Amino acid sequence: MEFHFGKITAFAPGAIWFVDYPVRYFGMDVAARMVIIRLASGKVMLISPCEITAELKDGIEAIGPVAYIVAPGTFHHLHVPSAQAAFPEAETWICPGLETKRPDLRFDGILGPEPQPGWAGDLDQEPVGGNRVISEVVFFHRASRTLIVTDLIELIGDMTPGVGWKLRFWWAVFRMWNKPRPAPEYTMGWKDRKRAAASLARILAWDFDRILLQHGANIETNAKAAAEEAWASVLRRG
Repeated sequence: MEFHFGKITAFAPGAIWFVDYPVRYFGMDVAARMVIIRLASGKVMLISPCEITAELKDGIEAIGPVAYIVAPGTFHHLHVPSAQAAFPEAETWICPGLETKRPDLRFDGILGPEPQPGWAGDLDQEPVGGNRVISEVVFFHRASRTLIVTDLIELIGDMTPGVGWKLRFWWAVFRMWNKPRPAPEYTMGWKDRKRAAASLARILAWDFDRILLQHGANIETNAKAAAEEAWASVLRRG
């Protein structure tokens, strides 16, 4: 596994691409990932945007016109203004909770359980709440059978380049090293596991066979088993 920061990389040819970008979080270097989806309409959706440079803007526009900017989680919003500046005609949709966390952020709507008409033909979505610290909306791209998660599954370990000692230490503390697991914020913040488990069960009912993560190695084999393992503690107690 390698990170090529700022480079557009194909995931599902003709439909999904991603861009890795660096993040500094609590003194730790953590790579994150923007997802680019070309919808059947030819329009483009950006999920968890990174800073949009002039070069990256040109590369995205070569895929198609950007119509939607999505902040999918309450910890994935910092570069939304950069994407809005680069693509001023695009609609911005945010995860529930960001409207209070980021009252300065301009947006067109809050994501719910039903996909918006502009992408309903391509994607399903499921908001996952029940946590006092963090929440997100998970997407399923039907044509490529790809699950797109933000922080509900991370996979960081021996295969991950550039991991510093702080990240390695905390991932060992939370028993996450080399294992698909929710972010530590989830582990620390569950307050309504029954509500969360119901959402996770609906996600597991989707017919996905790989998972595009925003932190760590993407999961391209045994994806449903990996998701079940990641969410086992919540599903068991839900």
